Amino acid sequence: MAMTITEKIFAKASGKRNVQPGENVWLNVDILMTHDVCGPPTIEIWKKEFGKKARIWDKDKLVVMPDHFIFMENVSAKRNIEVLRSFAAEHELPHYYDPGSERYRGVCHIALAEEGFNLPGTVLFGTDSHTCTSSAFGMFATGIGNTDAAFILGTGKIWEKVPASIKFSLHGLMPPYLMAKDVILHILGDIRTDGATYCMAEFDGDAIHELPMDERMTLTNMAIEMGAMSGIIAADEQTVNYLQNRTKRSYEILYSDAGAAYYRTLNYKIDEMVPAVAQPHSPDRRELVRTLSGRKVTKCYIGSCTGGKITDFRAAAKILHGKQAVVPTFIVPATCTITDLLSVEKYDEMTLRNIFENSGCTIVQPSCAACLGGTEDTIGRACDNDVVISTTNRNFPGRMGSKHSEVYLASALTVAASAVQGSIADPRELF
Repeated sequence: MAMTITEKIFAKASGKRNVQPGENVWLNVDILMTHDVCGPPTIEIWKKEFGKKARIWDKDKLVVMPDHFIFMENVSAKRNIEVLRSFAAEHELPHYYDPGSERYRGVCHIALAEEGFNLPGTVLFGTDSHTCTSSAFGMFATGIGNTDAAFILGTGKIWEKVPASIKFSLHGLMPPYLMAKDVILHILGDIRTDGATYCMAEFDGDAIHELPMDERMTLTNMAIEMGAMSGIIAADEQTVNYLQNRTKRSYEILYSDAGAAYYRTLNYKIDEMVPAVAQPHSPDRRELVRTLSGRKVTKCYIGSCTGGKITDFRAAAKILHGKQAVVPTFIVPATCTITDLLSVEKYDEMTLRNIFENSGCTIVQPSCAACLGGTEDTIGRACDNDVVISTTNRNFPGRMGSKHSEVYLASALTVAASAVQGSIADPRELF
């Protein structure tokens, strides 16, 4: 029986020879991830439902990464961290990344990759909708609620329906003015926010395997925005090279069979694409950047699990080098590792950090920061009447702060170009 990569992972994790879409199976979970927002309620449910004799099914498979409400003065946020800190100490958790220590890594979805938890052929669940980012490594990863997470915490299992798969076949070479963010915005404009509901978005084609892991993660990260259960990209040599010095855990690379059945197949030529932007207030409100060129912005934001990776900052630095940002522009690395790289990597003999500082940008500590609004003291937060252009993944009313603001989604190249112009700008004009 021919199967997709997702069906093979489900079969392997459920101990079955084969599975098919619509079938319900018990999955054995390889990694459970939670953070400061959903960790405390997950723990509370786990204690209540499993009682005083509650036991974590496998401490080595539990990853706790606070990242959402970190660098802010907020009683509730601090309380959540204390709950996680106490829980980690009580149970001697090996993979707790405390924000008050050197172990803190930053945004969980990128830190999971850096810390070697994203392994081909495995199953990862997280209490965050953008857990699907990890599926760029040829694994199955998706977000769940606190109750499901509590059940996994106590049993290591979860009941899931095998999803159908939609194949997005991408071909051609990526132009220098284009990024994976542009590609996924084009796709979202076609399929809309409900076009892949409970399906797997499988990205394939020669264009995909030319992309670095950072860019692949951008595609799978925003699969949830089309309603997909997750996105997935089969592992290849680049994946293996990325993992080489990051993990000693074993893994199995799986591929879709030639005769596997897909719910739908869409083909794209990325060398024919141009920079895109998502207009307020939905990620699928695609428009070409050139069409909106000149529309004034009040803030620019380069960060998040979607657009705060080193490839994003390399791209932005090329645009900002030797120029000034004429509106407040925030550089928010996803992780501590990326923050360190800003002081090491160079463009035209100048470090990325120096380029951003000389351009007048504000470099922020690694965290989710203003991607999800945060408290009023969150740096980069959208205020009333702000018009923000951002590399983040969502632009619903109030997502980045005030409900009386507007957020445009774009690539790091487009956001950097807009910072220089003070209005939405096509990066091709500044190359």
